[in-house]
Amino acid sequence: MSAEAADREAATSSRPCTPPQTCWFEFLLEESLLEKHLRKPCPDPAPVQLIVQFLEQASKPSVNEQNQVQPPPDNKRNRILKLLALKVAAHLKWDLDILEKSLSVPVLNMLLNELLCISKVPPGTKHVDMDLATLPPTTAMAILLYNRCMNQMQQEKELTENILKVLKEQASDSILVLEAALKLNKDLYVHTMRTLDLLAMEPGVVNGETESSTVGLKIKTEEMQCQVCYDLGAAYFQQGSTNPAVYENAREKFFRTKELIAEIGSLSLHCTIDEKRLAGYCQACGVLVPSSDSASQQLTPYSQVHICLRSGNYQEVTKIFAEDNLTFSLPVQFRQSVLRELFQKAQQGNEALDEICFKVCACNTVRDILEGRAIGVQFNQLFLRPNKEKIDFLLEVCSRSINLEKASDSLKGNMAAFLKNVCLGLEDLQYVFMISSHELFITLLKDEERKLLVDQMRKRSPRVNLCIKPVTSFYDIPASASVNIGQLEHQLILSVDPWRIRQILIELHGMTSERQFWTVSNKWEIPSVYSGVILGIKDNLTRDLVYILMAKGLHCSTVKDFTHAKQLFAACLELVTEFSPKLRQVMLNEMLLLDIHTHEAGTGQSGERPPSDLISRVRGYLEMRLPDIPLRQVIAEECVAFMLNWRENEYLTLQVPAFLLQSNPYVKLGQLLAATCKELPGPKESRRTAKDLWEVVVQICSVSSQHKRGNDGRISLIKQRESTLGIMYRSELLSFIKKLREPLVLTIILSLFVKLHNVREDIVNDITAEHISIWPSSIPNLQSVDFEAVAITVKELVRYSLSINPNNHSWLIIQADIYFATNQYSAALHYYLQAGAVCSDFFNKAVPPDVYTDQVAILCQFLREIDYKTAFKSLQEQNSHDAMDSYYDYIWDVTILEYLTYLHHKRGETDKRQIAIKAIGQTELNASNPEEVLQLAAQRRKKKFLQAMAKLYF
Repeated sequence: MSAEAADREAATSSRPCTPPQTCWFEFLLEESLLEKHLRKPCPDPAPVQLIVQFLEQASKPSVNEQNQVQPPPDNKRNRILKLLALKVAAHLKWDLDILEKSLSVPVLNMLLNELLCISKVPPGTKHVDMDLATLPPTTAMAILLYNRCMNQMQQEKELTENILKVLKEQASDSILVLEAALKLNKDLYVHTMRTLDLLAMEPGVVNGETESSTVGLKIKTEEMQCQVCYDLGAAYFQQGSTNPAVYENAREKFFRTKELIAEIGSLSLHCTIDEKRLAGYCQACGVLVPSSDSASQQLTPYSQVHICLRSGNYQEVTKIFAEDNLTFSLPVQFRQSVLRELFQKAQQGNEALDEICFKVCACNTVRDILEGRAIGVQFNQLFLRPNKEKIDFLLEVCSRSINLEKASDSLKGNMAAFLKNVCLGLEDLQYVFMISSHELFITLLKDEERKLLVDQMRKRSPRVNLCIKPVTSFYDIPASASVNIGQLEHQLILSVDPWRIRQILIELHGMTSERQFWTVSNKWEIPSVYSGVILGIKDNLTRDLVYILMAKGLHCSTVKDFTHAKQLFAACLELVTEFSPKLRQVMLNEMLLLDIHTHEAGTGQSGERPPSDLISRVRGYLEMRLPDIPLRQVIAEECVAFMLNWRENEYLTLQVPAFLLQSNPYVKLGQLLAATCKELPGPKESRRTAKDLWEVVVQICSVSSQHKRGNDGRISLIKQRESTLGIMYRSELLSFIKKLREPLVLTIILSLFVKLHNVREDIVNDITAEHISIWPSSIPNLQSVDFEAVAITVKELVRYSLSINPNNHSWLIIQADIYFATNQYSAALHYYLQAGAVCSDFFNKAVPPDVYTDQVAILCQFLREIDYKTAFKSLQEQNSHDAMDSYYDYIWDVTILEYLTYLHHKRGETDKRQIAIKAIGQTELNASNPEEVLQLAAQRRKKKFLQAMAKLYF
């Protein structure tokens, strides 16, 4: 270092860095000493004090010449002060714990709003309506920081009225934003001092370097999710005081936080979580929220029992003890202490605990006998007066406490001896039979042992009331009808074998004629249109069998167990064919629907056409004219959708019987869709069916108004609802459309609804769609159309269509236009780029002109006829030229580059003028070059620009 440099350094280092309070912030600003000041071990003022002073100075109101107070001016000094406050927060790595503890709520609120502003979050747009996945990383992270803080600040007590009001309004939205953030699967980036410097120097770079995936402070997905889970848990926990059900959400988030901390480690720089406080939250949630199956898997048996005792969920205690009989994880002493506690509560007058005491005692007794200990006195006392419920529970506990496949011989021997002793202690032979006929008893004891038990019972005390007839066989002991019926009903519920179901019903009807066994399970449901016919069957056994076979078959079809569904339906068809032609046709219809579902879920997914006989059966169903046959609407719906999906347009347009068009609205709709698809290649004047389809859909989307005359004689509108004049309701139309998969049909429907959406008089930005020109351009009665419902339908349809094919460029353009029309420009650009990428091999080929039309191309030189007027006007705007030179390599139009040279010369921007001149001087842009060379140069620049843009969003 030279002497001069050393002197300068000494002078700089000796200069005081803490000038008088009135000018210290200006001193830091003018001397560019902020970073040097922050690097000090103990800077004075402290960083948080700097934030307060910067923002207070920037928010000072001004006074005009008339001594009137004016809002803070938006001048260079105030903008720089706000930027300095952001840089200090970036130095603190945006640690909300530090910021919240040190800053007042108004100051923190102002800081975070400045972060949103500089991160290009669109003003006026609700965060909950924004798709975080499509936003640049720094923008998404700014939204997360703001909403995390909103959630936590709502618990503060000392708030100004205005901020309190805003926080209350935004609290639920902030929770939704944070919940949406948990679904992100990409790393995020937060602004650093460097990226903020870039923004200060070149605001245009906000869509470039500062928002790319390589600049800023990287926040890993797991770290972000860990912090957000913790914040959400704290928010839910605070809400639990007024809504106890929310504690369940809090517990879920806190346990997820613990899992993520275990994955990323507790030394993460970006997760500021107090693990002791987290442990306290978890413990509190465990006490406040009754345990559930999912939560109990995350807790130790000790914690589960503790939670159940505190919440009074004693039945769950018996379940935990029974499960513990397999693992032996709970000490016997602990189990006995729980029983003693329950006994004490029962003795204090809580009679409802008597049953619980027996159940817990039974669980403990089974544990004792499995480990070779003697049966305790308490069990004998509680079992002194046995009943059916006690024996049922005892058998259940025994069954759940031993795994017969893995249990040792000693365990099996202990259990068998216990069951034999229980039988010998019973006086009522009905209860003996309950145990001896149980599957566990039969498995554990051999035939010889069971016969020996009968002999022992015969030799017992004469007070046992045995039959006068000698008991020659164990199975001669009279059975309890109620026991057998209960066991058979249980088997009936579980079985999906039609022949086993028939056998069980025959046995049940042989035991009692007073029961209706189709009511055994409330899960057995059949369509109401069928119930009258089936329940009208006079023979009770046949009625039960038909009802149960159909209900089980429908359930199997719903859960896509098509094999069992077909077996059940086939058996039902065979049964009803003998006595009811009406029910026979019902079963044929249901089997047709089942075969459609089977094909669509199987070979149909790979594009294999359905067999010709299935297509013939679908036609037969549509043309069926049998009177008095109960028909389900969904079958007609599925049949028409099936024909459209497999392009059977010829049948729907030319061969479908005329009576069907009048009687079946789905056939009418299918016929219009098929005919419109056929007419597309033809001239516009021949598209009569397109006009008919338009009118049908407009009628469906219309509303009817009801009016009421008041006391003063005036008529007022009181209600609007869906018109009943359409061939179906809008919800039914939407349900039908969501059964379609054929791209052309979906494109036709989408274009129709888009056109209907654009017809509104107050539409600013039209949505574009393929084939939109085939529809009428106006509606006679605009007031009759529910345009709000139309807008919702368009969004639902494009979302469904993209779930069928996420790479259809015309559907992607529609989604982009929807976002653009609702001012969500970042999301719109994401889908515009995706549409171009999928049809150009990621811009390695030219994007087809029908994809990037003049309406889509927002860059002037991308248009077929370059829009110089707009280009020159845009270049003159102050907010566009600051970083424009970073894009000069992507400009191929020499006229635009020449204008830039002139503009920079006029402004005295020598460096930028040289960059523009250098771009003009590239040989491949020479106007004397052949047209092919010029086009190649333009194409190469288009490709590089679009690929660079796509990398920011994909």
